[in-house]
Amino acid sequence: MNKSIKTFVASTLAVLVVAYSLDAFAAPPKPEKLIQWRQSAYRVIEWNVARIKASVEGQYNKEEVSKAAHSIAAIANSGLDTLYPAGTEHGKGWRETAVKPELFKDTKRVAELSASFSKEANELTKVAAGGDAAAVKAQLGKLAKTCKACHDDYKESE
Repeated sequence: MNKSIKTFVASTLAVLVVAYSLDAFAAPPKPEKLIQWRQSAYRVIEWNVARIKASVEGQYNKEEVSKAAHSIAAIANSGLDTLYPAGTEHGKGWRETAVKPELFKDTKRVAELSASFSKEANELTKVAAGGDAAAVKAQLGKLAKTCKACHDDYKESE
């Protein structure tokens, strides 16, 4: 195949991939997909919290703690609230949602909790950069309190 035909084929494939991708995201996601995404986001947060906790309770690894803290902050600042639109109060993602319907009614309190979570996650990245295990542990405790506050108010007992 000559170069111009290869270029044409590659360009055509690229256009088709982009068009398909745009079409796939044109329709709003189904509630089940949104529930899956938010469940996945919180599992990634959980995993990164566990990484930090293991490090501060064992052999401290500044690099691992920093990576985990940045991952948590990225998710905290990614717009998690957009994964809770009306219609996702009930349903199944990877498993049944554990969200209480009150979350969808108390938007002011939820916004406050979300902002607090982001603030503490961002602070965790700063503290992690310092490399002080005790300071990281203390900040991780502050972050965990923001999680607990939301869980206490808006998550069904498992």
